[in-house]
Amino acid sequence: MTASQFQPIVYLKQNCPFCMKVRLFLLEGRLNDQVETRDFTQGSPEEEAIRNELLPHLKKLSFPAAQLEPGRFMAESEDIIAFLAQKSGRNPASMTVYRNYVDGPFAMAMKLWKENQELRQAASAS
Repeated sequence: MTASQFQPIVYLKQNCPFCMKVRLFLLEGRLNDQVETRDFTQGSPEEEAIRNELLPHLKKLSFPAAQLEPGRFMAESEDIIAFLAQKSGRNPASMTVYRNYVDGPFAMAMKLWKENQELRQAASAS
């Protein structure tokens, strides 16, 4: 397969807020026919196979992850979206559903996660 025939592959974990962000970008950007997605649930045989496939290519394995070009792997939602946006000419800032998710539920989930981390640190320091 040549680089011009290569289709990016995005690995998305069910119930992951970062994966949902990438999924919404792909859907609203109408990129589903240009990007292969491989979905899995935590603890499934698919997850184990995907982890084994990705481990040799990433310093830290997290999801979402992607092979964006032959041999070029990433595991940060913002980096994956930025790459695909630049390559496709799509602007995430102009995507209403994507922005509503990022500025609404996603932002709230990140705020709650940070608060939880701070509470854990405070509790362990006591």
